[in-house]
Amino acid sequence: MCDDTPDLSDRGRGYGRGGGYGGGRRTGERGRGGRRSGRAGVRRTAGHRDGGLPERVPGALPADGQPGRDGRHGLSRHRPVGSGVRPHRPAAARQELRRRFLDPHRAGTAAAGHRVVVPDQIGFGRSSKPALDYGFELLAGNTVALLDHLGVPDVDVVGHSMGGMLGVRFALEHPTRTRRLVLANPVGLEDYRELVPAHTTERLFADELANTSLAGIRAFYRSYVVTWRRAYERNVELRHRITLSAEYPRWALASARTYQMAYHQPVVQDLPSLRLPVLLVIGQEDRAAVGKSYATPENRAKLGDFPVLGRLAAAAVPGARLVELRGVGHLPHLEAGRRFEREVLSFLG
Repeated sequence: MCDDTPDLSDRGRGYGRGGGYGGGRRTGERGRGGRRSGRAGVRRTAGHRDGGLPERVPGALPADGQPGRDGRHGLSRHRPVGSGVRPHRPAAARQELRRRFLDPHRAGTAAAGHRVVVPDQIGFGRSSKPALDYGFELLAGNTVALLDHLGVPDVDVVGHSMGGMLGVRFALEHPTRTRRLVLANPVGLEDYRELVPAHTTERLFADELANTSLAGIRAFYRSYVVTWRRAYERNVELRHRITLSAEYPRWALASARTYQMAYHQPVVQDLPSLRLPVLLVIGQEDRAAVGKSYATPENRAKLGDFPVLGRLAAAAVPGARLVELRGVGHLPHLEAGRRFEREVLSFLG
């Protein structure tokens, strides 16, 4: 459930922020007591309309990063899918980009009888972007508040890239709420602090503000996939539009601060503590890593070796299942969508 809009394009230089599918992360609640269809046993949830105010979710952090008057309310957006309500059509370029990354698999999951909840975490997407020290425990707590608000007792979690890091922390912090965990090319399977120098948030912010080149954004996208498809060009354009917005500095600062979260809070050491069914789906050509562009050439070559990282992670998690996708990079849900969906739905049962 950690997704920021464009991010599969990455908001912090040289690493995959997932966002997207997660990006980000998703929760999928199996429809109960009905036929195996997109409407089976699914609770209905009211959605947002374009231009409307975000929903106040009890227990979430508010826009300014401080508790509300009652200490419980914050601004957070979610998009219900498979709940009998048509999702709203996002107007902003970043929401359009996020939709293009998420919709195909999300629709397939809902059609298979799962309710799918895709939240924008605080600091991501259309949710508030407060200037605070982000942490996966904070995001996991906000997610629980959202699930409580929706009346969802437990979930299957699917996390991609940085969303995979949040998925691991969510499962550890809230084991009674997590049934199964799917990790798609998650970052955080190595401790980046060993090979990447630390930088101040001010330095990261300045670098992100300067990261506005259309050619540079296109090159970054290309580094994520094995085969460039014409359809991806639209995503490059949409990602570039964000840099033209008056809100870009706020977005860039949130990017710098969430970079620090991913850099300083790896999950590799947490994997042996997982005690639930785990599926790892790993594109074998992926070489994404947090802060890779800041590493020396020698260390850069050692980072993001997903064939090795995936096998080590599977060995570390008791009973984990590993699916290796050859000829696939950092975006398995896009590059090998049918295979990815088949593996996930088979795992969820």
